[in-house]
Amino acid sequence: MYKSQMQNSENNQHQHQHSDSDIVGDNDKISFSGPLSGPLNKRPGGGGRKSARFNIPGDSSPAQASDDYVEITLDVREDSVAVHSVKAAGGGEVEDPELALLARGLEKRSSLGSSVVRNASSKIRQVSQELKRLASLTRRPAQAGRFDRTKSAAAHALKGLKFISKTDGGAAWAGVEKRFDKIVKEEANGLLPRARFGECIGMNKESKDFAGELFDALARRRNIGGGCINKAQLKEFWDQFADQSFDSRLQTFFDMVDKDADGRITEEEVREIITLSASANKLSNIQMQADEYARLIMEELDPNELGYIMIENLEMLLLQGLGQSVRGERESRNLSKMLSEKLKPTQDPPIKRWYRDGRYFVLDNWQRVWVMALWIGVMALLFTWKYIQYKDREAFEVMGHCVCMAKGAAETLKLNMALILLPVCRNTITWLRNKTKLGAAVPFDDNLNFHKVIAIAIAMGVGIHGISHLACDFPRLLSATPEEYEDMVPFFGEQPTSYWFFIKGWEGVTGIVMVVLMAIAFTLASPWFRRGKVSLPKPLNKLTGFNAFWYSHHLFVIVYACLIIHSIKLYLTKEWYKKTTWMYLAVPITLYASERLIRAFRSSIKAVKILKVAVYPGNVLTLHMSKPQGFKYKSGQYIFVNCAAVSPFEWHPFSITSAPRDDYVSVHIRTLGDWTRQLKAVFSEVCQPPPTGKSGLLRADYLQGENNPNFPKVLIDGPYGAPTQDYKSYDVVLLVGLGIGATPMISVVKDIVNNMKAMDMEENALEEGSTAPSPLTTPRQSAGSGSGRHSFKTRRAYFYWVTREQGSFDWFKGVMNEVGEMDHKGVIEMHNYCTSVYEEGDARSALIAMLQSLNHAKNGVDVVSGTRVKSHFAKPNWRTVYKRIALNHPNSRVGVFYCGAPPPVKELRQLASDFSHKTNTKFEFHKENF
Repeated sequence: MYKSQMQNSENNQHQHQHSDSDIVGDNDKISFSGPLSGPLNKRPGGGGRKSARFNIPGDSSPAQASDDYVEITLDVREDSVAVHSVKAAGGGEVEDPELALLARGLEKRSSLGSSVVRNASSKIRQVSQELKRLASLTRRPAQAGRFDRTKSAAAHALKGLKFISKTDGGAAWAGVEKRFDKIVKEEANGLLPRARFGECIGMNKESKDFAGELFDALARRRNIGGGCINKAQLKEFWDQFADQSFDSRLQTFFDMVDKDADGRITEEEVREIITLSASANKLSNIQMQADEYARLIMEELDPNELGYIMIENLEMLLLQGLGQSVRGERESRNLSKMLSEKLKPTQDPPIKRWYRDGRYFVLDNWQRVWVMALWIGVMALLFTWKYIQYKDREAFEVMGHCVCMAKGAAETLKLNMALILLPVCRNTITWLRNKTKLGAAVPFDDNLNFHKVIAIAIAMGVGIHGISHLACDFPRLLSATPEEYEDMVPFFGEQPTSYWFFIKGWEGVTGIVMVVLMAIAFTLASPWFRRGKVSLPKPLNKLTGFNAFWYSHHLFVIVYACLIIHSIKLYLTKEWYKKTTWMYLAVPITLYASERLIRAFRSSIKAVKILKVAVYPGNVLTLHMSKPQGFKYKSGQYIFVNCAAVSPFEWHPFSITSAPRDDYVSVHIRTLGDWTRQLKAVFSEVCQPPPTGKSGLLRADYLQGENNPNFPKVLIDGPYGAPTQDYKSYDVVLLVGLGIGATPMISVVKDIVNNMKAMDMEENALEEGSTAPSPLTTPRQSAGSGSGRHSFKTRRAYFYWVTREQGSFDWFKGVMNEVGEMDHKGVIEMHNYCTSVYEEGDARSALIAMLQSLNHAKNGVDVVSGTRVKSHFAKPNWRTVYKRIALNHPNSRVGVFYCGAPPPVKELRQLASDFSHKTNTKFEFHKENF
């Protein structure tokens, strides 16, 4: 019962008592009493000033209860009731900025009825809800023992609950003011509408609904109607949610949830704010389960089943959720203190800094350095040899240095046209990586990068060779005097009279054809065309995408044929043994042709059976295939996949996501290009919505002895080597995957889990006195060491998966749950990051963090990923990740393996270099390049 006594000096004592059970429950009574000084209807202007004292019951003793109150003085006028002052116990002015802010919002304007006294009573009843909020805020300090913000994580958690990322300083408001001025020019009434409030304060489009609810909460507090505000009101809004006080932000957040402004939050209001937060963070699964999660919150915060929760309950839960991230922040600060001196940039003189950076570069890239130096050195020697050779020939007298330049470039072209085939001989590279020790000195991981560098050198060589001939040599031959040309007759015959003579011959035609085909292949292989970033009108749009790249690259067959003809029909070389192009090309072409024949033969005889097909959120197709007989691979390797129903000629590489000990081979394919889209369409035709308990949006399984789907025929070729396959040679591994780039890392994680199973079984067998090898131990391990553990050097793995979409976590949900169940020794530390969710501490993700903590504590399942692995929000701080590993694993070799989009590569590689040289932990960075 809410009781109020009003004392009027003119009418002696007039008591007014009313019930307001919708505002305060029986266990939360708030009373106020006090003299209302001054006549209501006799003061000039028809108003009066009234005072009321609000007693705040709490945990204080009876002796203190009389002093625990807030005194509020109101100015009652004909057309308004305004707050004159708010005083704490003892008559002191209230310094709490939240109280002052709430007090300013109590002013309410409306027309009066015939009775001024009745109107004053009505006005005071209208503001009773706001006075109750004041009481709630003042009561919290009395419960300091319950929320001790000066200790533990709570003290740091107060930095959370930010409504927008940039609210500090006048610069932020200046930007808001500028956007306001721009928006109101487009509005007829010159006011800022609710629909554009989020745009004005700097929220993105995805937060439009959230911004609308924030607008409603702030407007409701100030009794602003109409859905529009002016600049002064906007500034007042800004001051409130930009306030650095956690109490102010908490009250604003509470107001957003408490839509009927009764000071309590019902289950329906909790459900609405969960839906709103999930929508702002693009968490569709949470939106669908909003009812379930709302019940979970009410069960936790309303154990007495009152049907509502108060602001204190919300505060406890928010501080608990925010505290989870604070521990990581505090740990990061401690790590920073320990490593700050070593990692602090030094102010060295330029020469010393250049020397240090150069030394670090050579130490980090010595394999690449010696290979590039050897290659450039050989090219320089060949160019110089040919240049000197032709300087001493008769042609030099007519064509001068131009012929030397052309022939020198031609010699380097012979070398590079031979070398460019070697990096794409994948079977050979895989064999050298697996069977020899060359991997310690040769950077096989950079095979495709070397392929691209050689292509650039070929383009430069073609340019020098062609320009020297076309722009210099041929014009000089045409303009030479008969005496000068006499020595050229044995090579060119009679002196030509037109430029067409050089174009129409075999040399000219083959040269032009090669240049045109190379230009086409180089252009369509560029990232803009290969990844479809260039937008072209139909039918030219067929020139973009992987298919255009794939088919244009096969023009090399014609290019090599033209190159051989071009080398046979040389103008200045007639002896066959001096025509050396075939000597350069013989071995690489034979090796490459053999590889293509092996691929065709191997894929045709190693037929695979489709065991399972599933389509997951994010346009990902999963294929589980039977393992061909004798098919052996390592985690991190990849295979080529061909589907004749899409294209009988195209082979596309995909990382293997199964582990070597699994009895199947699986790949996860994201539909990013035309071939993958067609592949998904073909398999989707035989899929259906999954039965209960099965994963995927669509699914089809091969069942023994039953009517099975008519799966399209699939061929595989491989496996082929990749950097991640060498993870076992490191003490510690850091596995980083962006989006679908997690596929090779998942195979490694599964392999580690399988190795843990094998080790446990071996240990159990030894305890029981058995000498037989574990069923999961390979014969090679049993024969070599008697135990699989000796070939398994890795003792700790850190897996970081960063993805934009919540649905992506469904791809590998089973693996992550298995790690959570099996990894009792903490060998694998898994971190899932969902970048669509706002960073921890942002008001838009505060309820998600709160819900995440509750559900994980109660059910052991993360609400974002749906797995046992708890998810993080926004992007990882990679520097902090490296710090933790460096501190936890001193004097260790850490292999950093990355697969995904290019943006993080530079940072991850630089951090690996910095920490390797400035700490005693050595990081080695590797990137997937197939």
